[in-house]
Amino acid sequence: MVEQILTLKEVAAYLKLAEKTAYRLASEGKLPGFKVGGSWRFKKDDLEKWIEHAKRT
Repeated sequence: MVEQILTLKEVAAYLKLAEKTAYRLASEGKLPGFKVGGSWRFKKDDLEKWIEHAKRT
């Protein structure tokens, strides 16, 4: 299984958010992401789990 890694821009589009909002949520630890060389990256599987968890709360 190949894990898909998304950029901040791709995550913003995927979640239908402004890039600024996605950046703020990631910086605050509210979006499951990690930094590579100063740039945010996100595993699509982690985002889907985060969405499912958010739907239950």
